[in-house]
Amino acid sequence: MLPSIEIGDGSTVAAGSVVAGNVPPRSIVAGHPAVIILSDIEIEAYGRLVRR
Repeated sequence: MLPSIEIGDGSTVAAGSVVAGNVPPRSIVAGHPAVIILSDIEIEAYGRLVRR
């Protein structure tokens, strides 16, 4: 993660990702550079992803 980058509440960043920009809330990002894989997600107890 680069300096001064903000990760939104409820977001998940994949291991090894290089985050070069701010991550919106409730998103999953991955890659080099990190891109949004899913947005507007819901997480249950114990980090389980809610499928709609």
